[in-house]
Amino acid sequence: MAYKAAHLAFKSRWHKTDEELCRHSMSFVLHKAIQNDFFKCYLYLLEKLPLVKLYALTSQVINGEMQFYARAKHFYREVPATEEGMMGDYIELSNTDVESSREFLRKFVGGVGKAGTNRALDCGSGIGRISKHVLLPVFKSVELVDMMENFLAEVPNYLQGKEDRVEMYYCKSLQEFTPAPQRYDVIWIQWVSGYLTDKDLLEFLIRCQDGLKDNGVIILKDNVAREGCTLDCLDSSVIRDLNILHSLIEMSGLTVLREERQEGFPEQCVPVWMLAMQKVPAHS
Repeated sequence: MAYKAAHLAFKSRWHKTDEELCRHSMSFVLHKAIQNDFFKCYLYLLEKLPLVKLYALTSQVINGEMQFYARAKHFYREVPATEEGMMGDYIELSNTDVESSREFLRKFVGGVGKAGTNRALDCGSGIGRISKHVLLPVFKSVELVDMMENFLAEVPNYLQGKEDRVEMYYCKSLQEFTPAPQRYDVIWIQWVSGYLTDKDLLEFLIRCQDGLKDNGVIILKDNVAREGCTLDCLDSSVIRDLNILHSLIEMSGLTVLREERQEGFPEQCVPVWMLAMQKVPAHS
């Protein structure tokens, strides 16, 4: 197939760039040129194929999952542990994001047959922006998981008096993290699913189900491609369209309760969607 030919054509060149030029710091400019060359060519092919059919290939896109994840971690080492750092170039959208998230969350917590308000898990928490503005106003306590130790270290300062309501900090990547069984009323996953390969995202969603209490809900909020899948080589992440997300969710055994597009963001921004999911009820 065409994508295999493209992959093989770049494989040795990519390997040499990472293993020799970067390791010995010989030519950062040449490294970036070859890196961009590789990703742009592969992206052209990738967008024409549903990513969920490429489990075996997702590892090969960048010569292995380890490099995919290592590049993301390298990117975030340069990101400041501030609210501005968490929002990138879009700090002015933070309030709009928070208000929409609060409104969406209210639909699924409190009341008969809804999720409880005891404990929430903030996945890819960063310094705790979502915990502070969305989860702690609703839940008695939160737990945070993020791969960056310096982000988690900043949480007590950022929460400004609410830090005693954080029960646990987990310094782990989501592909390595398993929620404790039947512990959470809500598991919130925002702007982090794109840092997981399809296989790892699928497996993480499956593990999250075991972490939910009765009537518990998983809420995923992320950038969503208008069509197909796009790869951002700057921070080593992917943006999937709704069809791909729906496929992964269905394969995980979850069902979508509701989905909404984030309103109030500039038209030039990548669309952001919120999806609320729950375990499919077992048939007696």
